[in-house]
Amino acid sequence: MELDQRYWNDRYLNNTAKWDLGQISTPIKEYVDGITNKNVKILIPGAGNSYEAEYLHKIGFSDITVIDIASEPLLNLESRLPKSHNLKLIKEDFFNHQGNYDLIIEQTFLCALELRFRESYPIKMSDLLNSKGILAGVLFTIDKNRSEPPFGGTMEEYRKLFEPLFKIETLEPCYNSVPDRKNKEVFIQFKKK
Repeated sequence: MELDQRYWNDRYLNNTAKWDLGQISTPIKEYVDGITNKNVKILIPGAGNSYEAEYLHKIGFSDITVIDIASEPLLNLESRLPKSHNLKLIKEDFFNHQGNYDLIIEQTFLCALELRFRESYPIKMSDLLNSKGILAGVLFTIDKNRSEPPFGGTMEEYRKLFEPLFKIETLEPCYNSVPDRKNKEVFIQFKKK
């Protein structure tokens, strides 16, 4: 099965992206609530319905870029928010995206990618981040050997994957997960080396 644009559009049209919370996840909300500089340049890749972007927009962040390979979730976000110069919605394959960001918000995007992209993901993240840029957010620790997303991993697998290009500042179980995700996700904060 190829996890392409059609696959993801169908999942959003048919409401089968079951890990979509319908709101910003608590770990990410608490993290962004602690950011005082509202002018950081933020990317949210594989954003889905991107409640994170909606929240960032509402609390005054000035430079938010959202990327998704599928148009349906971008249309969903656009319908919830007024047009704004501080929010860019881009329908594009993440691995083709060009740009430089201070912060990339990871809302289980890695866990939505086919496993064959695991090695190229940290390289692309590093390429997109400015010097000492931050990759922060949530990854699943559920079984990665599933037939379809979300795919998880262990904290040790994630450490080995990211350590060559990032300083691991935080990699720990989320203490503030929603009940359905309790003991199934880790919070990450990695700084580009």
